[in-house]
Amino acid sequence: MQPDKPSPDAKNVGVITDEDIALQKEMVGLDEPNQTREFHSCLSADTIRNFALNVGDDNPLYVDSDYARRTRWGAPIAPAIMMAVVNEPLRGERLPKDMRARARGLFPGCQMFMSGGTWNWYRPIYAGDTIFSFEGEDSVEVKASEFGGRTVHIVRRYVKFNQRGEVVGIYRALRIIAERKTAREKGKYAALEMAHYSKDEVKAIDADYLGEAPRGGQGRFWEDVAEGDELSPIRKGPLTVTDVFLAHCAGYGFAPYRMLATGRVAAKDRQIMRGMYSRNDQGVYDTEARVHWDRDLAKQVGNPEAYDWGLQREFWLHHLLTDWAGDDGFVVSQRDEIRKFNYIGDLQMLTGRVVRKYAADAGHMVDVEICATNQRGEKTALAWATIALPSREVGAVVLPEVPVELARKAAEFLKIHNAGWGGAGGKG
Repeated sequence: MQPDKPSPDAKNVGVITDEDIALQKEMVGLDEPNQTREFHSCLSADTIRNFALNVGDDNPLYVDSDYARRTRWGAPIAPAIMMAVVNEPLRGERLPKDMRARARGLFPGCQMFMSGGTWNWYRPIYAGDTIFSFEGEDSVEVKASEFGGRTVHIVRRYVKFNQRGEVVGIYRALRIIAERKTAREKGKYAALEMAHYSKDEVKAIDADYLGEAPRGGQGRFWEDVAEGDELSPIRKGPLTVTDVFLAHCAGYGFAPYRMLATGRVAAKDRQIMRGMYSRNDQGVYDTEARVHWDRDLAKQVGNPEAYDWGLQREFWLHHLLTDWAGDDGFVVSQRDEIRKFNYIGDLQMLTGRVVRKYAADAGHMVDVEICATNQRGEKTALAWATIALPSREVGAVVLPEVPVELARKAAEFLKIHNAGWGGAGGKG
């Protein structure tokens, strides 16, 4: 076995440095083609169905092609949140090579938490669609955290568009970088008592699951909704390692670093991003992503148990929204915050209520607040969403208008992609 390759900055592994922060801030406002190949790049009825089922959503709009053809959409569509795991590499000019070289491997060995984000959606995505995107940092902010000492909050914007150049959605993802050593020393959550369930409790949870159902084709009209209405709750969990791996089967966690690579592919990845791998108790390199299923590694970073991915709960929050909206509704936006860890064994209850109802130029809208609460009574995730509903008086939902500057920029990026050469990167 070869010894570890020495690194000149090994002393900074797992530590947030001022130099890394400064370079990260230099990248704010720069757009470039997203050349990452996500687990999915071109959708099919099969990929849509498998995504939905792997996040626990059996809505026939997503999993039954014959049913979907009879809806207003006329064909299978994906849950809008699936855009997070769909991307075809976009040809074009990236950021300057020297900047990319310096940026590669920022914050090595630090812990990264996906802590939520904001989605705006403009069009559904269909079986047969190929999804591209351009991306860039929106903001970088340094904060103190009780859990992880000094942290860096980074918001990155992804503008998603299809093979026709139509913008389908925008995602602003919040990721938090924390120093591993500080997180381990703080051990804020180490004393939490992990869940255990009796047979009767598990039976009751299953009974609750069997009572859930999407609104579907029954329709939910704007006139029938009142402020203060409660959304029908749904459950998620108790979380198992299987749930975590099913989120991967749905398409999450494979890009941009292929953290679940194996064999020769993993060996090549380790040359690019050594900080994403560490030795296990047998001395073998394995992905740092195993904090999501390896209890011992999770404890090393200050947690009592393995835990889910932040984006996994974003999928769940979206499931509550689409169940309530029905086939003819359209989720216009979703902003969410992941507040606490969701550990193996935790049961989440997702609830919500209508906080505002209004008619606007864009259509008949409702704003809702939703919350995920675990068996300890802790609010682990919050979300705020806007949903367009059909009107008995006016008719069907009209899809939102895309900001002109984004539509133009998407068209420019696609033109360059189709021509096969670079040139659209830069301030945007």
